[in-house]
Amino acid sequence: MTKVNTSATQQQDRITNLDYVRGFATLGILGMNAMMFGLPKPAYNNLDSQGTDSVLDWIFGILGEIFIDQKTMAIFSMLFGAGIVLFADRAEAKGRKPFRLTLWRNFLLLAIGFLHMMMWEGDVLMVYGICAPVIYLLRKRSTKFLFAIGALLFSLTVLNGILTQSLVNDGSAPLGDFWYASNPMSDEVAFWFIFDAFCRALGAMLIGVGLYRSGFISGTKEKSYYQRLLRRCFAFGFPLTIFGILIQVAGDYDSDVAIIGQVPNTIATIPIAIGYVAIITLLNMRPDNRFKARIRSVGQMALTNYITQTIIGITVFATLFEKSEMSRTGVWLFIVCVWAVQILWSKAWLTRFRFGPIEWMWRCATYRSQQPLLRSTSKN
Repeated sequence: MTKVNTSATQQQDRITNLDYVRGFATLGILGMNAMMFGLPKPAYNNLDSQGTDSVLDWIFGILGEIFIDQKTMAIFSMLFGAGIVLFADRAEAKGRKPFRLTLWRNFLLLAIGFLHMMMWEGDVLMVYGICAPVIYLLRKRSTKFLFAIGALLFSLTVLNGILTQSLVNDGSAPLGDFWYASNPMSDEVAFWFIFDAFCRALGAMLIGVGLYRSGFISGTKEKSYYQRLLRRCFAFGFPLTIFGILIQVAGDYDSDVAIIGQVPNTIATIPIAIGYVAIITLLNMRPDNRFKARIRSVGQMALTNYITQTIIGITVFATLFEKSEMSRTGVWLFIVCVWAVQILWSKAWLTRFRFGPIEWMWRCATYRSQQPLLRSTSKN
């Protein structure tokens, strides 16, 4: 009778490049999420809304749109897709039933996301938990198929955005608090917003599976391959996202360009995200140092750090500051402080413990057994 291994992934089995990429993505996603913590809702999408009062605010806002908006979530989504494949493959190798275990694991993630959403409406974990079964079922399809479906999903949200903008322009679909400090957004705009979030997440996950299967996201390609690809991706992606900003600036951030101005950025998201993975992988190929170890630690504790970013953000901005009084510059000072804290505490925690606290609880619930937490109890 085959013995079933119920243990979680061991430290020596980790793919360091995934941790390194995830670490940067975890820190980067705070660059946009914090805008929702510290500023009124419309400011997340509309740079001309509250919080942009000085030249420095405009600089931070535009740089955030170019380098962070959508891209860090895309990297997270790609890593999530790769993670489902990695988890299923390892579960199968350990003699477990991968479908049942993956389904249960992501049901737990859905529950974590629900609790997180009770604190903050910007949660993405519920989206990931809902998409997970689709990723599992398609994980063994060819790389070309995965890329094609991922690109199709991005195309669908672009087309839906163009259609929704036409409804906004003829007055039948008010933008509401998506763009202005006013009434809630109309049903049509809300549908586009939700459809966009799911299409971008699922599309990036499928592309992430393809990138993992090809060895790209694990860091196994040649150095020259990553160098060549990042140049091509950035040359295509950054001009596009800058063009989108210029559309909104030229339109004076009017409702007529609210959604259509985001379309170029959406098209550019995957190329730029792939370029980011390439450049981070190149950095990971260099000799190890303390900074790399700390960023990897942030990545190993990505779920804990993601949740604690929210807890810190809503606590700080609910108790110390008024949203109507904050600027983008002030929010960025907060972001840098949280980065410093998480870079320090992640390494300190993992020096003593094998997993982040939320990761550990998730693993215990996944395997329905007590998992060793202290490093002294591990054979590593």
